[in-house]
Amino acid sequence: MLTEQALLGLTDARVSAAVQLVWREARLLDGKRYEEWDRLWAPHGRYVIPIDPQTEDFEASLNMVYDDDRMRRMRIERLVSGYSISAVSAARTVRTVSNFVVVRSEEEAVELNSAQVLVGYKREETFVLGADLTHRVVFDGGEPRIARKVIRLLNAQEAVSATGFLL
Repeated sequence: MLTEQALLGLTDARVSAAVQLVWREARLLDGKRYEEWDRLWAPHGRYVIPIDPQTEDFEASLNMVYDDDRMRRMRIERLVSGYSISAVSAARTVRTVSNFVVVRSEEEAVELNSAQVLVGYKREETFVLGADLTHRVVFDGGEPRIARKVIRLLNAQEAVSATGFLL
């Protein structure tokens, strides 16, 4: 159940900007506009897909993905270069991000939890991925930027096949 404080936080201008950034991110990812997506990130931002759904210590845990700026850009390069087999037959996706809850709101940053439902289509098959998301959004010169994105896939502890797209 949402607390009154969490609901009131959604009316804050910085929180609204953070939610809009998350929605823009989803549109860019569905459009495979990965280089534009990369520009949404703050310096030293982390893109994380942990295996353990409870972990908060990503550096000491096993993760499917734990990307800093350099690794994120290398991942994007593989996806846009056409040399990666997973990129050549990348799935088409449509995602919905909703159920936003303000976890923390500070002067310089907002942390949001949300739910993502991603529907993909690849090789004549449709699939669904569900995930709990956590975005830490910082305001660099007034512009919201993603400082950390944690994607907790519902099936993270099961075998997950290569996706050929970013979550």
